[in-house]
Amino acid sequence: MARVIWASFALASVVFHLGLVFSGLVPNLVSRPMHLVFVLPWVLIWGRQGVSLWSGVVLTGLGVGAALWIVVNREMLGDQYGFLEGNFQVALAAVLVLVVLEAARRSIGWPLPLVAGVALLYGLFGQHIPGRFGHSGTPLESFLGTLTISEGALWGTLTAVSVNVVAVFVIFGAVLNAGEAGQGFMNVASAAAGRLRGGAAKVSVLSSALFGSISGSASANVASTGAITLPAMDRLGYPKRIAGAVEAVASSGGQIMPPLMGAGAFVMVELTGMPYTGIMAAATLPALLYFWAVWIGIDGYARRFDLRGLRAEDRPARRDVVVTSAFFLVPFFILLWGMFGLGVTPQYAASLSVFAGIALLLTGNDLKLDLKRFFDRAETAVLTAGRQVALIGSIIFCASLVIGVLGVTGLGVKITSLILSASGGMLWPSLLLTAFACLILGMEVPTTAAYVICVSVAGPALIELGMDPLQAHLFVFWYALLSTITPPVCGAVFIAAGMIGENWLRVALTAMTLGVGLYLIPLGMVAAPQVTQMIETPVMAIVAALKIGAGLAAISFALVRRKSLALRGAAMAAGAVLVLWPL
Repeated sequence: MARVIWASFALASVVFHLGLVFSGLVPNLVSRPMHLVFVLPWVLIWGRQGVSLWSGVVLTGLGVGAALWIVVNREMLGDQYGFLEGNFQVALAAVLVLVVLEAARRSIGWPLPLVAGVALLYGLFGQHIPGRFGHSGTPLESFLGTLTISEGALWGTLTAVSVNVVAVFVIFGAVLNAGEAGQGFMNVASAAAGRLRGGAAKVSVLSSALFGSISGSASANVASTGAITLPAMDRLGYPKRIAGAVEAVASSGGQIMPPLMGAGAFVMVELTGMPYTGIMAAATLPALLYFWAVWIGIDGYARRFDLRGLRAEDRPARRDVVVTSAFFLVPFFILLWGMFGLGVTPQYAASLSVFAGIALLLTGNDLKLDLKRFFDRAETAVLTAGRQVALIGSIIFCASLVIGVLGVTGLGVKITSLILSASGGMLWPSLLLTAFACLILGMEVPTTAAYVICVSVAGPALIELGMDPLQAHLFVFWYALLSTITPPVCGAVFIAAGMIGENWLRVALTAMTLGVGLYLIPLGMVAAPQVTQMIETPVMAIVAALKIGAGLAAISFALVRRKSLALRGAAMAAGAVLVLWPL
């Protein structure tokens, strides 16, 4: 009975978010609070027991009630211009803030809610801080009102991205994964790379790049594709540290791989004002360079340890490759055709792809229509979509509080000026400071939230120092991923190491070697910005990519191969020059 209730609620969430795409203009103070209504039960009640369950029920009731009150009274609130009137509205705003903080804590732990809590305390009491980092103070009714009843902060730009775009693509990914698209990714990768030297590892790279593009989560990518690729590498005698590192690095790259790139690309659309297709075009060559560097590193390890490819009996039959590939090629074709052929919005194209994916749930590799299998898959798809939309939504709502406080207090401008002064007004020191901030914040905060917070405070400084806005955003977005493979907190590495049964630090050090592109390509994008200008100057973009690719190959050779120290040193120096030398 409980599963039926949750499946029905998940279906309502899916219908609501897809319906927004086709329903025309829905008031922001309707769609965005309703998004919170579909978020809270999943993160506060689903899977809870005992005190956690009952407290979750109470908090969900309070949060849902507050969100629905805003929906019902949206016209009245529009006339208040973000200023709360009366104790009831102040209490309601406080409830919304506290429930959002607790929802994020239950979803992803303490770090992001703590950052948001510190930001809120700064907003409330920052007027007592002396010097340049204090602020003039804001009345409680105005401060909380700006966060909770105006079209900013909780109901602002980030939430708009979550409800209007990210949710649709999460549903798209859930539908694909409920069918045989995941097996299609594996079959295509195995057919393309399985027979090569180090073939099992190269299959992991290709399948993780394909799967990660729709999952948008390094951890989910490791858990899904790693369940197949890690045992295969272990069975073929790959060193455990290399097997774990390959999966962690390949899975981390899924978040920078077009066409979807997880939630961050859609947030970037809103923050930069650029069309999604433009961001996708700018991100393509750097993403390919990342996987090129991983591929070269794997080939080096394969030569060093004599790693074999997959056995013939472990590779899929040609018929299986052709049939299962259709389960992701058809929806992907419709997605790209919608965006580039029809010229519709990404979320509209994704909705069309969702319908195609749902139709494909009717059949499988056996090409037989099976209604029972369809309903089982459909139930899995809606449950997965409901939970994932809620998880991302809880992160976005909490990060929105931080962005709201930065706007109300002017703290973002002050941190920007601090970066400029600390770097002496020079670009490269500012880049290093920004990279360090992304690494520290990303250790405990999901990639999208780390990107949003870092770009809000460091992005203006980088742009003021001469960087193109999209270039600055891509730089920060890439470095928000550093913590997935960089100790001391490296989520993708922890999961891969646990699955393969190896010490996590050994896996992390190997992952840093294989994933060297994650550290260097953003710097290469700054030195040769042409690599992100595929639409404007395609020839120069390819030249820049070849230059950076040659440098990454030389650096991977120096890090992986057991050659003379002089040769490796020369390769490292030459590689660094190629990556960092401007065109």
